[in-house]
Amino acid sequence: MTGMLFDADGWRAAQAALAVDLAAAAQALGRLDQVVAEMVPADRAGAILRLALIETEAMLWAQGRPLRREEIGRDLMEARAGADLEAMRIARWGLRRLEGQGDPADLRGFLALYRTGIGGLGEPLAARPTGDDFDAASGEFRVLIARLEGVIPIARAPAARSAWRLCGLSAPEALSESACWTARDMATGCEALSFVPLGRHGRGVWIDGGPPGDRLRRHLSAVIHGTTEARQELARLADWRARAMQATARIKGDNPARVIAELAAHPLLSAAMIEGRAGISRDTAERLLARLRDLGLAREVTGGRRFRLWAAAG
Repeated sequence: MTGMLFDADGWRAAQAALAVDLAAAAQALGRLDQVVAEMVPADRAGAILRLALIETEAMLWAQGRPLRREEIGRDLMEARAGADLEAMRIARWGLRRLEGQGDPADLRGFLALYRTGIGGLGEPLAARPTGDDFDAASGEFRVLIARLEGVIPIARAPAARSAWRLCGLSAPEALSESACWTARDMATGCEALSFVPLGRHGRGVWIDGGPPGDRLRRHLSAVIHGTTEARQELARLADWRARAMQATARIKGDNPARVIAELAAHPLLSAAMIEGRAGISRDTAERLLARLRDLGLAREVTGGRRFRLWAAAG
């Protein structure tokens, strides 16, 4: 019955009709992937985490659970954020998946589900099939995806989200699960990216409706704008690093360069983390962070006196 509702031929026809849009989306994704691939490993990991925080923030807003990326980062580092606990749970799960954890081919593992046949489960598990029923639903999903032969990963995301809903793999309100799966699936073949970022543009397509042609056109537009803005964010960070190096050029030694490199590589850091990563004293780390703050190049995001976290600014 589910298969009868899934128009694989319609998605293939839509891809053929939107060849120009598809080429533009692939080009935009390729540019972003190249930028990330050219980074040293530490910077690459930080860039992916930075983009994943932006993506997770957008998913939570689309899901009706607004949570700023700084709050998500603070929670990951065990700082007290005082935010929605369920939103934090979703954020932690989403970030790990966007960074590369979990095999999209293993849906149970990807969703971090324990196999159970017990009924009467509490939310969020009760809103999805369990045990053999979940295995049947995931098998049906794989069958539908296989029917999309000829539709390339970057273009099959809206079809996959439709199949996900048809198979009931998630609760209707659990937008981030299918969004994370398709973000990972779209990155198939990328050299460095573990997911394809849509950012704020994903809000218009993560829950979408209409004929395949219209949906694919909106999706490819979101890919173009999302990956372009992601590349601009990384370019902004590179520019920040150059300005920070220039502003601290008169300070003796290489400690400023070490602190700047850490702030460029990681979205949020404490003075203690910079101490360990950069191999400098805590006093030196705090003094240089204060100097960068006074120069408008670093900002403290927690607003407290204990467990303060810092980020590149400007």
